[in-house]
Amino acid sequence: MKKNHVLVIVVILIIAAIAYLESASPKIQEVEVKAAPREYKVLEEVLAEKSQAYKAAPELAGISGHINTDGNISIGGLKGKVVLVDFWTYTCINCIRTLPYLKMWDEKYRNEGLVIIGVHTPEFEFEKEYGNVLNAVEEHGIQYPVVQDNDYATWRAFQNRFWPRKYLIDIDGFIVYDHIGEGAYKETEEKIQDLLKERMEKEGVAKELPESAGELPEAVKVTGRVGTPEIYLGSGFYRGNFGNKEGLAVSGPVEYTLPEELQHNTAYFEGTWVTENDASRLVSETGKIVLPYDAKVVNIVAGAMNESEIAVFVDGRPEDKESKGADIELVNGKPIGRIQDHRLYSLVEYQYGQHVVEIEVKGKGFMIYTFTFG
Repeated sequence: MKKNHVLVIVVILIIAAIAYLESASPKIQEVEVKAAPREYKVLEEVLAEKSQAYKAAPELAGISGHINTDGNISIGGLKGKVVLVDFWTYTCINCIRTLPYLKMWDEKYRNEGLVIIGVHTPEFEFEKEYGNVLNAVEEHGIQYPVVQDNDYATWRAFQNRFWPRKYLIDIDGFIVYDHIGEGAYKETEEKIQDLLKERMEKEGVAKELPESAGELPEAVKVTGRVGTPEIYLGSGFYRGNFGNKEGLAVSGPVEYTLPEELQHNTAYFEGTWVTENDASRLVSETGKIVLPYDAKVVNIVAGAMNESEIAVFVDGRPEDKESKGADIELVNGKPIGRIQDHRLYSLVEYQYGQHVVEIEVKGKGFMIYTFTFG
């Protein structure tokens, strides 16, 4: 019994000694080390990966006019949004055929974080005028922001060389996709959706996006072979495809007559014309343009100093109701167009194949810039 008491006393003394030693030893100061949030580390990794794979989007530069937006719009100010930059010009038929898709995407995804910026970079001098661009924006029902890049500063910043061209910029400001020309609408929309999903994931939003529409049935598409290139009729844009022996009248007015034989994909003048940097202008009261072409649709970029009248014939006969373009109407059985504003005019929508179009012009001051086809 006595031994048990001794054992208890020893245990108590040992415990007391341990407690004393712990209280007597110096305290180690606890320093709180705050680890960076996991989200921040992940973001750093994502940005590092993106910077290796993609180019940071340049800023809008040299903008001279704003439509549907104020002067404060910028690529940098839209970080966190998905941005589609569309280089276009309002007389470009290829650009015009993409507009239904851009308008659809704007309507479907604007509230989901997509911002479309139409960068209007002009091809011809008259396309620099704010009023002309504004009219085109209103005519096509464009609701998204459009900026005027009259001096090509933004065009050069993006190292672009084409109309139309679309760049997709992600929420972190990187160009992750671009497409030249028409087409690839389903692919582009799916990429828009991928980028919007990334945005929603970052913000912790769970939401279903509308299904991709793919090709729009009402949109105008080139479905057959077009064998004629765009034909320019200004001295500063000339690429060939003009057949009168005198050549374009760059040194003063020239009176042209039509040759007996016409070459394929080559334009010819009749009447007195003078050539300027971006167009040829009718000096006489009447004139004619003849072109053997290979396509379905014939458009011209044209305008007039006052108002000119044109009559359009395909393969030596008047157009019927099924073959006339949108800017031609039958007046007493004759296909007539009124030319005044400088814009794209739709003359012929016939059938794919080789044809000859004749354009009879009344009214000096008529100006033709280019032929385009579809």
